[in-house]
Amino acid sequence: MPDQTFRTNIPEVDPTEIEDTRTAIADEHRSFLEKVQVGAGFADPYDARDFTEVVFRVLRDLMTTEASDRVEAELHTEAVPTDEKALQFEVADLWKDTNPIVGFLSRVRPPWQGPGIFKIDSDRFLFRVANESGMPRTVEREQAVKAVFSATKDELSEERIQEIASWLPDHVRELWEQA
Repeated sequence: MPDQTFRTNIPEVDPTEIEDTRTAIADEHRSFLEKVQVGAGFADPYDARDFTEVVFRVLRDLMTTEASDRVEAELHTEAVPTDEKALQFEVADLWKDTNPIVGFLSRVRPPWQGPGIFKIDSDRFLFRVANESGMPRTVEREQAVKAVFSATKDELSEERIQEIASWLPDHVRELWEQA
C-alpha cells in the first residue's frame, strides 16, 4: 500500500533546531550576478543576468550617452567567476545593449527625461522592467530592481552613484537610495 507508513519509530525533527554548518558568503565576497541572484531571489545566475540587462537598458534610456559612457567606464569587473562560457563577461558587457540596433538608437536619441520628451516615470520604469525581463512571478519586482541597484552601486564611485540618482524618477530614486 503506497500510503502505509512502515517505520513509525523515527523521531520527528524540528527544522528550526537543525544547525547549518555551512558558512554564508559575505556580500563583499560575492560576484555581481551572485548579489543580484541572492538579493532578488532568482533561481540561477542566468535569470539574474537577463533581468540586469533589462534594468540597465531602462536606466540607459533615462540618461545621456555621455552619462551612460561614464557609468560603463566604471563597470569593468568580472560579473561572475566561472568556467561556463555563457557567464564569462564583465559587468560593463551587461551595461551595453546586446541588440545592435537598440544599442545604436540609444546612442543617437536624447534621454527620456528631458524637457518636451516622453518621460519615464517610476510606474513605467517598473512596468518595463517586469515586462521586458520576463521575470518569474515568484520574484517581487521592486526587490529585484533593488538587488540590481545594490550590486551596481558596489561597482561605482560615489560620483557615478549620485549621477545615476539624478536621472531617476521619484520612487525609483528611493529604491536606488535604499539599495
